[in-house]
Amino acid sequence: MLNIVLLEPEIPANTGNIGRTCVAAGAKLHLIEPMGFQINEKQVKRAGLDYWDKLDYTIYDSYPDFLEKNPGAKIYMATTKAKHIYSDVSFEEDCYIMFGKESAGIPEEILVENEETTIRIPMYGEIRSLNLGNSVAIVLYEALRQQGFPELNPMGHLHHSHWQDGTV
Repeated sequence: MLNIVLLEPEIPANTGNIGRTCVAAGAKLHLIEPMGFQINEKQVKRAGLDYWDKLDYTIYDSYPDFLEKNPGAKIYMATTKAKHIYSDVSFEEDCYIMFGKESAGIPEEILVENEETTIRIPMYGEIRSLNLGNSVAIVLYEALRQQGFPELNPMGHLHHSHWQDGTV
């Protein structure tokens, strides 16, 4: 199972959206405090729609608490400052992909300690960053693609019509 880690998230709607993405992808969500909201806030639940009760998540008191409770974890750190592009990495099936808070990202001292596992999404020009929820979805689904989309539904279905080949 892939693991998404949010280090000190600040915006409840982003976290709710990411929670919904994790449910759809079969990933676990790890939230590291302090957070800019309470996990039971209406905005978190609204963004996660009716999927929040299906979400596998854990909350940690701090970054050291997260490290202590996940010893030996392979952690990729998504940041605009990285040298490596996310699609050039071979994601292990039980790895952790960490994203920092919306206003500042992952602190540079943590990035320097983990230089070889920092990854970035290429962007055009001088764009500072992408929305956190979008960034999580981009990297998470690349990791899933590399693994052959394990346990995900490979085909959609029409509700009221048929495709030209007769399937629904």
